[in-house]
This record gives sequence, structure tokens and C-alpha cells, in this order.
Amino acid sequence: MKKIAVLGAGAWGTALAIHISNQHQVTLWGRNAGHVSGMRKARANPLYLGDFKFNDNLEVEENLEQAIAGADLILSVVPTAGFRILLKELKKLGSTQPLIWAHKGLEPISALLPHEVAIEELGMSQQWGVLSGPSFAAELVRGLPTAVTLAANDSAFALEAAKLLHGGSLRVYNSADVIGVSVGGAVKNVMAIAAGISDGMGFGNNARAAMITRGLAEITRFGVALGAKPETFMGLAGAGDLILTCTGQYSRNREVGLQLASGKALEEVLSGLGHVAEGVNTSREVMRRAEKINVDMPITYEVNQALSAGKSAKEAVMDLLGREQKSEVI
Repeated sequence: MKKIAVLGAGAWGTALAIHISNQHQVTLWGRNAGHVSGMRKARANPLYLGDFKFNDNLEVEENLEQAIAGADLILSVVPTAGFRILLKELKKLGSTQPLIWAHKGLEPISALLPHEVAIEELGMSQQWGVLSGPSFAAELVRGLPTAVTLAANDSAFALEAAKLLHGGSLRVYNSADVIGVSVGGAVKNVMAIAAGISDGMGFGNNARAAMITRGLAEITRFGVALGAKPETFMGLAGAGDLILTCTGQYSRNREVGLQLASGKALEEVLSGLGHVAEGVNTSREVMRRAEKINVDMPITYEVNQALSAGKSAKEAVMDLLGREQKSEVI
């Protein structure tokens, strides 16, 4: 039995902690002492994940140094916007443990993907990687079958970490394509907002299928331009995660799109959501990065216009539909 520190006590972090604790000793860390105290008393995380009880292998901790003490692996599930801060804190504590992150998106302002932040803060000598794929916390915590991909900067470590997390209802495949897995997990949230807008406007199944397919083309173009392998986007971290997030009932990003289509302002939508919808910030950063590398991303552009430039959801969709005819290419 190994010891794993899960950093980030939101829904996904808690679901992973509960699942992993069936096989290993787990410490779940949260930054908010009041939240951690509540979890300690309830032996659950009712704030984010309902009344799913913690077993005896799972402890909660608000002190980061104590949370990572003796850990064989650190699993970061903090929001991407706070990832660099967390890495700096880990460095100050002298942590050299292998690190996997399970959050998605691009860092605000810099438009860097999490692995690029890790390179800047940790370098390439420390073992690190990304866990991503079609995975709703509400289903994993119920023991429903889930399959994800783990990619790392070292192939042997990718296999070792995948074996460590694999088991029960969770299948973990290993990969060497950190860029592809990272891009797929980030940009699919933008496409889910687009799919939600399409569904919210009553455009039907044909339109949703087209949105997913052309969204996958955008994701692939963007990822390949950054150095990803195109075949990664046909797998769990690409098409799999995209399909789930664009169609699933638990998708927060799809819900943002649905509510925007109803005419609600973005501030109203986000205030009522209760959870982070990574696609809202990601759309802006993806466009920032895409413009620098000259990658055409029309769906992402229109989503960003609706989110950041005050464009109505209807106008964004009509402008997307009004684009000139062209050949179907990736």
C-alpha cells in the first residue's frame, strides 16, 4: 500500500481521493480550514460531492506540509489558475515527490498549459504528468466504470503511476503524449460551452454532432501545432472527453452554454453554478495562444466573443453558421 497526497478538495479531487483510498493510504488536502474541518467531522465532502463517506484509509488535512509528508505520489486537483502557486509552495517545502495533476485548462494571462507551468517551476528532472479523460466525479464516486489516460515526462513513470491509480472501476491507460493529453482536456471545455449554446437554442442532434466533430478538428489543429501527436485526439483524452463534456448531464461547461442560450448574463450564470467551469477562462487563453501560432479556431473564437466581448449567444451561432463554404480538413 502506497501513500498518496491529493491536493484540492473539490468534487473531482474528493472523488479521486475516495477511489484511490480503496487501495492506498490517502491524505486529501484543502486550503480552506473551515471546509477541511467540516469534512473531518462529516467524514464526507457534502459541500462539493454529497454524502459519500470516507473510509479509514482517507484522512483530510489543511496543512500542506503535513499532507505531503511521506507521500509516494502527489496528485494535484487544484484549479489550473492556482497550479503555479501550489508548485511554488511545494518547492518551498522541499518536495521532490513525483507529481500528477488532474486539472484542465490554460493558465490565465500566460496561456500556458499545466505541463508548461510544471517545466518552468519544476524542470524536466522531476517526475510529473497529467491525468485526463472522460470522467465525471459523480460517476466515479459511485463506482461506475471510468477510463482515463495518464501521460508523463518519463515513459517508465507514466506506466508506474498508471498502475498505481488503476483498479476497481477506474481504468488508467498510459501515454507519452503530455501535450496532446493536456490540450484535449483543456479545449474540450470550450467546445462544451458551444454545444450547450447549440442545445439551448434547440438546434437539435445534427447540430450537436457537427459541433463535436468540428470541435475535435479545432482541438487537433491546435494540439498538433503545439507538438502533440494527432492520434492522441482520437483517444480518451481527446474524442472521449469531448463527447462526454458536450453531452453529459453533469457537464458544468455545457450548462454554461445552455444558460447563455436562454439569455442570461455570464455573471448570473457563474454565480449560480457553484463550481468552476474551466472553459470560461480557457476560451480566452486558447484564443490568445492560437493567434500567436496562427491556428484557425472559429468555434473557440465565437465562444470567446460570447463570453468576453459581450456578443449574444445567438449572434455568435449565426456568425459561425454564416462562414463561407470550404473543404472539410483537420
